[in-house]
Amino acid sequence: MSADTEDHAPHFYGGQAVLEGVMMRGRNTWAVAVRRPDGVIYLERHQVSDFPKRNPIWTKPMLRGMWGLVDALTIGTRALTISANAAVEDEEQLSKGEMGGSLLVALVAFIGIFIVLPNLGLAAIEDSLGGGDTVRFHLVEGLVRLVIFMAYLLAISMLADIKRVFRYHGGEHKTIMAWEHGEDLRAPDIQPYSTKHPRCGTNFLLIVMFLAIVIYTTAGIIVPSPDGENFLAFLGYQVGLRVVLLPVVAGLAYEVLRLGADQSNPFLKWLAVPGLWLQKITTKEPDDEMVEVAIRAFEAVVPSGDLDGRTTDLPSPIEWGADTAAEAVGLPKPVAAPESEADPGSAIT
Repeated sequence: MSADTEDHAPHFYGGQAVLEGVMMRGRNTWAVAVRRPDGVIYLERHQVSDFPKRNPIWTKPMLRGMWGLVDALTIGTRALTISANAAVEDEEQLSKGEMGGSLLVALVAFIGIFIVLPNLGLAAIEDSLGGGDTVRFHLVEGLVRLVIFMAYLLAISMLADIKRVFRYHGGEHKTIMAWEHGEDLRAPDIQPYSTKHPRCGTNFLLIVMFLAIVIYTTAGIIVPSPDGENFLAFLGYQVGLRVVLLPVVAGLAYEVLRLGADQSNPFLKWLAVPGLWLQKITTKEPDDEMVEVAIRAFEAVVPSGDLDGRTTDLPSPIEWGADTAAEAVGLPKPVAAPESEADPGSAIT
């Protein structure tokens, strides 16, 4: 597909819930909107990396999923950093070092909980499962990882701050779903829609869990684990195999998720059902103020021509932060609330 064809093809918008806000991603830009403690909506907009356009090989199947994972993690991390500082008072904001340290701890915890821990436990009972290269071993390991993942989601869903993130997640989904059904960007038109969406990142994670079983089992048969009774060597092999093949799993999961976006196909619609069930945990009903935040992020990445007649003035004032996509053709700045409704101490544009 040529670049020109891509630029005019229908675009599937996506997003992510952040602390007290929503990040939305368009074709060439992404924006994050955050509800500040004073009620003002803080908004930033940035360009999406043009790396795939400069290196077309990364637009090919499988490779585009690998790049997509890196790009999504990069943007998601930046959006979380922006929201973490915008959602609190100035004296509570984290420095870049503190935020970087927090993200590093989160990465180590992810590897430890979802990769090392299942293999550490199963390595001790490897013989009873027929060895570390058997289908039984990898199937049990995959199921253990899935149980840990579900338990983790249920546990964090009990936290008050995470509940609010999940409500913003629901607002993000409702906004995109309403847009895809031709609705105007107004809370009353958006609220009736479901908080569940077939292209959700939750679906992606679930697909990863299932594909990992198939890919790791196949890899274990092709490249068997080291012989002998060395427990550490066996554990290192199992963990290393999963880390090395994670991009392959992610690339294939991305292709499956793209296929699942076609809800007109009964089989693909059925495949999306487990992910939609899981979104009962990761999405909650938003209030109108949360939907308004999602709208502000969304309209910042949609070309003006597409917005004509589908957007309206919203009650909350806006404070613009960085806008590195200001020169992007056809991208408007959302209209701020009338001055009489704005907080006199905020910077309104």
